[in-house]
Amino acid sequence: MSYGVEPLRVRIAYIGGGSRGWARNLMRDLALCPDLCGEVALYDVDEESAALNERLGNSLAGRSDVVSQWRYRAVPLVDQALRGADFVIISIQPGPLTCMEREVAIAERYGMFFPVGDTTGAPGLMRSLRSVLIYEGLAHAIAEHCPEAWIINYTNPMAVCTRTLTRVEPGLKAFGCCHEVFGSQQMLAFLAAEQLEMDTPPARQEVQINVLGINHFTFIDRAHYCGHDLLAMLRRHIETPGTLRRCTQAEVEGWGSWFRDASQVKFELFRRWGVLPAAGDRHLVEFVPGFTRSPEELFRWGVIRTPISYRIQRWVDAREETLDVLEGRAHFELYASGEEGVQQMRALMGLSEFVTNVNLANVGQIDNLPRGAVVETNAHFGRNRVRPLVAGTLPPGPHGLVARHVANQETIIEAALRRDKDLAFQAIYNDPANRLPVDETWAMFVEMLEATREALPGFPV
Repeated sequence: MSYGVEPLRVRIAYIGGGSRGWARNLMRDLALCPDLCGEVALYDVDEESAALNERLGNSLAGRSDVVSQWRYRAVPLVDQALRGADFVIISIQPGPLTCMEREVAIAERYGMFFPVGDTTGAPGLMRSLRSVLIYEGLAHAIAEHCPEAWIINYTNPMAVCTRTLTRVEPGLKAFGCCHEVFGSQQMLAFLAAEQLEMDTPPARQEVQINVLGINHFTFIDRAHYCGHDLLAMLRRHIETPGTLRRCTQAEVEGWGSWFRDASQVKFELFRRWGVLPAAGDRHLVEFVPGFTRSPEELFRWGVIRTPISYRIQRWVDAREETLDVLEGRAHFELYASGEEGVQQMRALMGLSEFVTNVNLANVGQIDNLPRGAVVETNAHFGRNRVRPLVAGTLPPGPHGLVARHVANQETIIEAALRRDKDLAFQAIYNDPANRLPVDETWAMFVEMLEATREALPGFPV
């Protein structure tokens, strides 16, 4: 279809095919990609949501702004989705959002206030526990039905989910994608435009960075644009009076957003460690000691907690938005989503090559983290290969905490696979954000297990 060349036909298995966010981004990007075509099999434990996405995806056929041909098909069994797939995309909610809601509420009763609660801290590690139980089954199913497929994981906790796939089935080709680093690239692009007096900021991809760490706790130790050292620019920017400041609750609540932050944690850690955290402050505060001890502490750093009730309502509202499109009351707009999944598939099919940050098993790209653990660095995508690029070593400050989180991730995976309650507790007790003595940590852990037992099949509660 592009320049007279027939598009390559691929089959995509979408696990979590009822997704109300990632699935729509995929539909948009596939619709605008002229050199791929084929079928997307949508599997979800919520069959109604998968069926709704089938209707939405197929409704794009024939539109004048669509440059490719795709058939969307909801299937009732995961095996049906996986059979013969070239790519497997996993974007699921590991257990009901009500489980997450209970875990965050229990942590708050014990004096720990997590803005997100999906990756680390006691709520994030509990989410990890049930994620491993789900991904263990997915790994076996993929190995049986499409062992050569490339697996793109979008689910959080990113590192735990991606690591479980190859821990259970070592031959699988899996990597994880997260857009948190994109925000820091964009921030550096705007800084370059300001410092270099440019009319328009450079595109995010023009900002060359070296990243190293683990998902949501990744660091940039080199950043350049056209030969300019952007980290040196950032150091000067931070020294400007008023850049580092205390925020107020009224100011933060006045933003009217559950996802905005003031970059104060990012800047302060950069100032102290010399490397720039690449994730947003909402995630960063959950990986380091001290920030989650009270809502007031979070507010003074410009961080607000995202209520789980908001996430639940957003899920409900998204269904109505889809129905509005299908029944002609709204228009489904097509635009590049900013995600890189389709670009990655094109490269793996041999249509292009590019470099981006990705979560992969550590084969030495970060020299001072354990081999096999899933880490986040840059990687080169090409025909049927994802080659991690050497990122170097983490400096002592962040390394101590990153290594501790890696150990906890490996421990929680092992605990889930062995159905070992005591081992799972050890990961939660060892979390840097935990501020409780051992007996209170145990009480909190048991309370969380009992509150979410329906999402932990086969695990001792």
